[in-house]
Amino acid sequence: MGEHLVKIKMMEHETHNVLRIQTEKPKDMDFVPGQATEVSIDKTGWENEGRPFTFTSLPNQDFLEFIIKIYPDHKGVTHELLKLKIGDRLILNDIFGAINYKGKGTFIAGGAGITPFVSIFRDLRAKGELGNNKLIFANKTKADIILEKEFRAMLGNNFINILSNEKVEDYAHGSITQDFIKNNSTKLNSYFYVCGPPPMMKAIDKQLTNLKIPKKLIVTEEF
Repeated sequence: MGEHLVKIKMMEHETHNVLRIQTEKPKDMDFVPGQATEVSIDKTGWENEGRPFTFTSLPNQDFLEFIIKIYPDHKGVTHELLKLKIGDRLILNDIFGAINYKGKGTFIAGGAGITPFVSIFRDLRAKGELGNNKLIFANKTKADIILEKEFRAMLGNNFINILSNEKVEDYAHGSITQDFIKNNSTKLNSYFYVCGPPPMMKAIDKQLTNLKIPKKLIVTEEF
């Protein structure tokens, strides 16, 4: 696709440590819900510091959206994003990504690993095809849940939250176990989509193996 410069049209905090950024959309840019692009900042010293960020907008919208977790302590790209304002430019490169929708199933996300699923669920909603897809979303605290109201409105009881560092009424507490997956999945013979930090991915993979889920039904991407 080549390199594109796009201006920022909107920036706001989605949670205490997550930014939502909308930019212009190049005319020749096309992607599949779940895919990502390499993003860098059009600013001296940062032009070649590309990082992968997932599109959370829909392919047919006239803007691009990214939901990005910020790590201020790292003093890296995401910290630098906090200094940007509307009108500043980002540099977009190639489009890539292993996660795309293959059929009904259970989505398992950890933290910012939710981002590939945002566009997928928004696309299914737009098509009226949400069906019985379920989303299991693991976070440390309730304040960390990205797009909670939107997912609740879309999925109702099929939006299942689990918090590791906080006990909150009506929210599961702990980590995602084999039994938790079994009790909250759509069906064990349907697709499982998994995205999150490497330790979580490793644990979920082991649990799905123990549940005898065929590899062909597991769609993953490390965040």
